[in-house]
Amino acid sequence: MAGNPHRALSRASRDTQPFKSIGSHCRWVSTVSTPSTVTARPDQDRTTVNRLIEWLPDRVDGKIRLVAWLSFVAETMIIATGGAVRLTGSGLGCPTWPTCTADSLVPTEELDYHSIIEFGNRMMTGVVGIIALVLFVLVWRIRAERRDLFTLAFIVGAGVVAQAIVGGITVWTGLNPFIVGFHYVSSLVLVCVSAAFIARMHQPPGPRERAVPGWYAGLTHATSAVLAITIVFGVLTTGSGPHSGDTDAGRTGFDSELLEHVHAWPGYALLALTLVLAAAAWQLRLPTLRWALALVAVELVQVTVGLIQARSGLPPLLVGIHMVLAALTAAAMTVVVLQLKQPTGASQSPAEMPTAASAR
Repeated sequence: MAGNPHRALSRASRDTQPFKSIGSHCRWVSTVSTPSTVTARPDQDRTTVNRLIEWLPDRVDGKIRLVAWLSFVAETMIIATGGAVRLTGSGLGCPTWPTCTADSLVPTEELDYHSIIEFGNRMMTGVVGIIALVLFVLVWRIRAERRDLFTLAFIVGAGVVAQAIVGGITVWTGLNPFIVGFHYVSSLVLVCVSAAFIARMHQPPGPRERAVPGWYAGLTHATSAVLAITIVFGVLTTGSGPHSGDTDAGRTGFDSELLEHVHAWPGYALLALTLVLAAAAWQLRLPTLRWALALVAVELVQVTVGLIQARSGLPPLLVGIHMVLAALTAAAMTVVVLQLKQPTGASQSPAEMPTAASAR
């Protein structure tokens, strides 16, 4: 009746078998789950990146248009703030760069309002850079089919960085008038690139063909050259005038009164040539008409402001407006040049235009 010990041992072995199975299962789970936890984070990172890329526009949409216009406005505004720095004598309000003083990144109590104006312009550079970066990211997904927009966005972003460095060199050289002039011209170029982005984003990608007669295209490029000459002499005139940016800053040494006249001559020629472009576009119904008229309007205001400021002793406010208008003139001229070509098939063949014009 005591029972068979071998039978009891066998029964005990059967009773503990489930626990052995559970233990082996736990060990198996631990061995296979360990690698999955190690590889989970890279998978999560890839998922996050993919979601970000999917969020980016796959075509030119409202987000790209909005940021493109913000970029253009910011590039124009920094010309205004840079002009304010120069016209208020605040060019060396922060005597060092990239910090404001040798010991402080921002203006200190010992500095005056000139430092606040100069530091505000430096902060505006940061705003322009952030907007340029956002635009570059937004066009990343369409970089293959819209290589033109991607390239223009890259130029703007890289140009902002280069402009910051040139601004630092301007401070280091004590506002050398030639470097200050180059700083302004390069800012103006970025305004033109931003305008080109806006013009191209409203047109489809693909091959383009000339949409105007050959003589009209040549006249437009000649007008652009006259505009460039006008801007260069305007920069030289300002560099020899009273608004140096600081009382201790040097001047070019040129005769400012003579340069005022030399600057005016190509300005008048520019207005005359633009009137011819607008009249021809009206007569031939060319795609450049709208922007040629806009260019005429900006130039008329620019000439008026230039005459008033020259005859009233170059008041700082008018000089600043004159600087901003020059940037807007260059931007409008850029768009006119881009309108010389249209997407293939969207316009009449250039070879047929002279015949059609003579038939009328």
